[in-house]
Amino acid sequence: MEKKWYVVHTYSGFEEKVKLTIEDNVRRRGLEDKIGQILIPTEKVVELKSGKKKESQKKFYPGYILINMHLDDETWHLVSSTPRVSGFVGGEKPTPVQQEEIDLIVQQIEKGPTTQVKAEFDRGDTVRIIDGAFANFNGYVDDIDEVHNKLRVMVTIFGRQTPVELNFLQVEKT
Repeated sequence: MEKKWYVVHTYSGFEEKVKLTIEDNVRRRGLEDKIGQILIPTEKVVELKSGKKKESQKKFYPGYILINMHLDDETWHLVSSTPRVSGFVGGEKPTPVQQEEIDLIVQQIEKGPTTQVKAEFDRGDTVRIIDGAFANFNGYVDDIDEVHNKLRVMVTIFGRQTPVELNFLQVEKT
């Protein structure tokens, strides 16, 4: 029995609950051969708040889950009638997602260790360097490169202002 990937629209914030409910219903009805893996595409994000690191999971597609399943009336009804499910993307006759697209999403999920860093820095903020060759130096933020998670901090070295490029994780606000 061939399974294909389908996108299911859920209430935002209820993706995990919907996944668990569907998995439970599949087990109770013995449909493991028709409904396989259910994915909620997420990535690990490190946020800096008040100088503290906070790790969390961020969803790539909030309000959507991916289900690998053989689509027939029984499986369509099982998924569609699940609480907090709005329906399949594509409506009554959903079209499967190409395997290449699923492979890209799975690669993104498995890239786990490459975390994004969100920081609350503004130009002119006074910061203390906490890591690297300039640890314990103070300076101010001169430029922010959010794409590469870098800051240019102006530090006074031997009486002169010197620009130092640092990672977001190497500084904290003072």
